[in-house]
Amino acid sequence: MRFRSFVKIMKCLPSFVVAAASIAFTGSVVHAEVPAPATAAESFGTVVGLVTDAAKAPIGGATVTAIRAGGGIRSTISGSDGIYSFADVPPGSWSLTITVEGLPDVRVPSLNVVAGRATRHDIAMNIAVTPKPAAPALASAAPALPALPEALQAPEPGPEVDTQTPWANVGYVGWMNGTSREKSPIFDTKFFTPEVRLDVNYLQSLNRPIDHTIDGSTEEFRSGEFQIEQVSLGGDFHWDNVRARFLSMFGMFATTTPRNDASNAVGQWQLSDAYRYFSEANAGYHFDVSHGLNVDAGVFVSYVGLFSYYNFDNWTYQPSFVSSNTPWFFNGMRVQWWPTQDLKIEPWLINGWQSYAKFNRHPGFGGQILWIPNENLKLVFNTYSIGQDNLNCQANNNNGQGTMDTLCQPQNGGNPNAAAGSFVGAGPAVNYANVTRFHEDDSLLVKYYDAKGLGGAGVSKMAFSLTWDFGCEYGGGVHCTAGPNKEEFLGVMLYDRTWFHNDLYAITLGGGFMNNPGRYLALTPPINGATAASGSPYFTQQPGQKLYQWDTQLNLQYMPKDWITWWTEATFRHSSVPYWSGQGGITPPGGNNGSPASCVGGGANATTGQCNAGDWFPDLRTREVIVGGGVMVKF
Repeated sequence: MRFRSFVKIMKCLPSFVVAAASIAFTGSVVHAEVPAPATAAESFGTVVGLVTDAAKAPIGGATVTAIRAGGGIRSTISGSDGIYSFADVPPGSWSLTITVEGLPDVRVPSLNVVAGRATRHDIAMNIAVTPKPAAPALASAAPALPALPEALQAPEPGPEVDTQTPWANVGYVGWMNGTSREKSPIFDTKFFTPEVRLDVNYLQSLNRPIDHTIDGSTEEFRSGEFQIEQVSLGGDFHWDNVRARFLSMFGMFATTTPRNDASNAVGQWQLSDAYRYFSEANAGYHFDVSHGLNVDAGVFVSYVGLFSYYNFDNWTYQPSFVSSNTPWFFNGMRVQWWPTQDLKIEPWLINGWQSYAKFNRHPGFGGQILWIPNENLKLVFNTYSIGQDNLNCQANNNNGQGTMDTLCQPQNGGNPNAAAGSFVGAGPAVNYANVTRFHEDDSLLVKYYDAKGLGGAGVSKMAFSLTWDFGCEYGGGVHCTAGPNKEEFLGVMLYDRTWFHNDLYAITLGGGFMNNPGRYLALTPPINGATAASGSPYFTQQPGQKLYQWDTQLNLQYMPKDWITWWTEATFRHSSVPYWSGQGGITPPGGNNGSPASCVGGGANATTGQCNAGDWFPDLRTREVIVGGGVMVKF
């Protein structure tokens, strides 16, 4: 199996097109659809293609005749570069006949033309055309230009029937949630496949926070402003079975992602600064074993929670909690093995749960099983275990049981009914160095309707995705299912998507919930500049503290090309305790005071452990509505 065939699968779910083959006499035809250029008359389509011989050299002067079922005929001649085209073609079923002097005719019995789209048919004549003898070169002729280096040449096309490359036998999977919808790279070479992403949004919280801050999300951060969410440059490098991937990360993600990782508080060297400007950086080797085996090390995306880290790939902009609150990346090593063409088994050995560093003694271990038996179904199973993913606060606590820890949030165990902002009071001691995390994340995607390009302006596809998550923490004084130090997670999200007008538009409706006693997967609100490492006295995250949240989204996307999406969305979110930014905001007057783990304006009450009534308090609400829109580009 050729290593180069794997390049398009390395972003978890690439887009593959299995070309339909038509063979007549000694010719064959490769079929793939490409988006049509913008025209004034959207009621017509276009047919384009390239005529080549068996040596892949272009054939000029080939006569191409198109006949429409029910009446209508067109004819043209391929240019010296082998390209032929028909413009303003009425939609419907057409047949093509290709005639080259000295060769048998090639016939394409059925070609479906769609209004407003270009349909491409490349014709390969299976007999090489003998070139005419060239005239003797003149003595004054310029020297021949040097050949393009092999690394910069376009990759060799894959076989017409690919029985080796993963998912090449499946069909188009770009409709799947969390997957880029492009059918092939815009630009590609044997050495490098570039990738460029840009994401700009405008969001408005109807709570209208005075400090323009949106909290509790890994996708939405500022209200009433235009913001650049993501600017990424990079791509995939591949040569002689050696592989590497790098993608930079600038924009809001460069700040908002590192602050959700508490592991940078372990030791020195400020890993949150060292890693903040890239989202992926890994290298490895491809082995021609079974249907492929990759061994990679570095930072790679996780796909726990189904949705992609990159909003362009997703059905909605704001996913529900089982995606937004679970890892976007891992730092470690992975092995990707395809025992069959439609099954991937991928174990991980990583530093921890979306962490640049390792929190305690144990690393994280887990993996993914991904099965795509056909273009209508996807099943994915993610498991995480062993990791000890909490800061070791209790071991460094000199203040005594039931008090504020010297390094981060309180470590006093919990009353299940403790309100947000409470230090709870004394409870069973917790040694966080020995707390171990387990998490299971599974998803089902089903495409239950496909018009196969015949839907016109109506419905073209319909699909749904269902994700369910459960997990817990145990050891060190906390428990999965019972007791005051209970730490568990249960969440579900369901989305249904309908495409219209040959996938030009799509509407997605869905949402989900999470129940998280102990709040260990809740995102720490950035109150007074708080991070996951600092914690906040205004929203404590102690074992046993209850938290139940649910949300719903309605999203509309306009996709005139495979590489651009315009979108608008409305999201409603509810929390069982005050959590979302209200009108008063979550930033103290005059800005952050530099001590996010402390009360603003005074110390905590010695008896209750709560901030005193005369101190400043953030304005947290139980409900939030966010509306917005934006544009996303991926090349």
